[in-house]
Amino acid sequence: MEKKDIKSLNLENLTKIVSELGEKPFRAKQIYQWMHVKLAAGFDEMTNLPKQLREQLIETCELTVLETADMKVSQIDGTRKYLFRLHDGNVIESVLMKYKHGNSVCISSQVGCRMGCRFCASTLDGLERNLTPAEMLDQIYRIQASTGERVSNVVVMGSGEPMDNYDNLVQFIRLISDENGLNISQRNITVSTCGIVPGIRKLAREHFQITLALSLHAPNDEVRKSLMPVAKSYKLSDVLAACHEYYLETGRRLTFEYSLVSGVNDNLEEARALADLIKDQHGHVNLIPVNPIKERDYVQSGQKAIQAFKNYLEKNGINVTIRREMGRDINGACGQLRKSFMDKEG
Repeated sequence: MEKKDIKSLNLENLTKIVSELGEKPFRAKQIYQWMHVKLAAGFDEMTNLPKQLREQLIETCELTVLETADMKVSQIDGTRKYLFRLHDGNVIESVLMKYKHGNSVCISSQVGCRMGCRFCASTLDGLERNLTPAEMLDQIYRIQASTGERVSNVVVMGSGEPMDNYDNLVQFIRLISDENGLNISQRNITVSTCGIVPGIRKLAREHFQITLALSLHAPNDEVRKSLMPVAKSYKLSDVLAACHEYYLETGRRLTFEYSLVSGVNDNLEEARALADLIKDQHGHVNLIPVNPIKERDYVQSGQKAIQAFKNYLEKNGINVTIRREMGRDINGACGQLRKSFMDKEG
């Protein structure tokens, strides 16, 4: 008999399972609290449950708890990069970033990725599989348990394309923002996509209050296709129409992620095209100095070019920030730690 993944269930469905075991509904709430508030790492920790119920749970249910395979701490800014091992031996990575406004965790939504973005290490070995809601949640839970500090912001921007794992993503958002669990405000959750148009439209109709971040990276289809294979499937005009629909449905401003690659997309001509492209969109641009990875020959733009690009956008009424680089000394960018770990293991 296949065990039930109970950490991926909402309280209502967990209550049904507990009832099937012949227990009263309040037991479900206790179990839910142990999993999502007290962050229990095993059924035996759930000390206010009868011994018999704990034994039944061990027999019939799966409690997803990730194992820390590696953890690095940046000497520059205290950023922590975690490598977690899953039950099937796969590894994923998550990053804890400490800011004045609170702790932010960037989680993975898939093991690997099949989107093929040219500047990202996550995609080099392709997609292994989707993560379950429980595996997405437990990245946050293990980090919070290991630091003893509350996580206040969540970014689904690690390895994987969230819209390629849509149903599990939506369940994850519901669980992480549930008042019976960690209760992280949806306004403090950001989901990044490389531009899967049907997924963006579908997400708009969920009416979540999360922030949608679009990996834009180029102001036209030609340059975008050279950086992101997904651009061959979805034209920029369609992607931006879906983003506008997201804004109209939710009232939430968008974030446009733009990785600056020297000599590819960082000159003022591109800045002008970008300003024209998004001037009517409700959102701001997050400029990202690209993280060089050894498998690609992309070079990070110089400070002068980055500043000139930013200044041009601002002069043309575009709200823009330059993302502060975090964890540069510990391979802080998506997929880098996992890739080096797999290379060693292999």
